[in-house]
Amino acid sequence: MKSKKLNGMSNIVGSNIQKYRLQNDLSLRQLSDKLSLYGITLYHTDIFDIEKHERLVKDFELVAICKALGITYDQLFEDSDKYYTS
Repeated sequence: MKSKKLNGMSNIVGSNIQKYRLQNDLSLRQLSDKLSLYGITLYHTDIFDIEKHERLVKDFELVAICKALGITYDQLFEDSDKYYTS
């Protein structure tokens, strides 16, 4: 089954993940390591693909990403309305 995309993107949170990862001064590998502490296996290449909107993100991955970055769900989705065209 082919996954659906929104305006060519597989997710709308990638930019915010990258933003908060950089604000926390974390490399892709360091974020991957932090996620593994929550039982989530996301390789640094997976996180790169998420940040570039090229990979879907599962709900349980989003929860762990928020915890690892110390952010709220609202922060994760801030400014995401810009991806929707009227």
